[in-house]
Amino acid sequence: MFFVVRKIHPKLLKLSVAFEVTRKVGMHISEGVLSGPVLISGGALAAAGTAIGLKKLDYDRIAKAGILSAAFFVASLVHVPIGPSNAHLILNGLVGLLLGWAAFPAILVALVLQAMLFQYGGITALGVNTIIMALPAVLCYAICSPFLHKKPALAFSAAFACGFLSVALSALILGLALVFTEENFFEVSAIVIGAHIPVMIIEGLVTALCVAFLKKVQPTMLPGASSQ
Repeated sequence: MFFVVRKIHPKLLKLSVAFEVTRKVGMHISEGVLSGPVLISGGALAAAGTAIGLKKLDYDRIAKAGILSAAFFVASLVHVPIGPSNAHLILNGLVGLLLGWAAFPAILVALVLQAMLFQYGGITALGVNTIIMALPAVLCYAICSPFLHKKPALAFSAAFACGFLSVALSALILGLALVFTEENFFEVSAIVIGAHIPVMIIEGLVTALCVAFLKKVQPTMLPGASSQ
């Protein structure tokens, strides 16, 4: 058996390792998978996003950020096997919709705790994992939040799109991080994106239902409510 392992081409062995890592932790990239330039780029972008998020996080929203960070932390811990990979709720779309740029520090804190307590993801990959989760959250916030106080059908559609696209973009960024590390990771990237299609739909529905509920009981939690 040891002889057979030695005969495996290094690229195929690395592909097998990356596939196994992805199968176990879903969108959390672990240690030793990504290349140095990808890790450095992800760390720099995550640091910039977190700095902007902290600057925009006023005192009155700290409690809300903590609750949403905890929700993100718990949702990402429940992994459901889907074919050769694992999928789990992420809720980054909802976090982004309610926090905007403050989603960066909220998600970063949750990822640090997951990496330290449960070994989901790695410390060196923390920057890339933060970009994977937080950047789509902020982008979807910018695109979808202006429609939340329109007609109910439009608001529901916008909230659904926010949840759906945030997961889709997260899977795409994860795939790009793998491909920029090694072109042979393209197949793994495609598997991860395909495995998360059901999650995209579920996240869209969860986000839309949460927004509809908040519009009824606590509309001030939604972006732009103060101007209504």
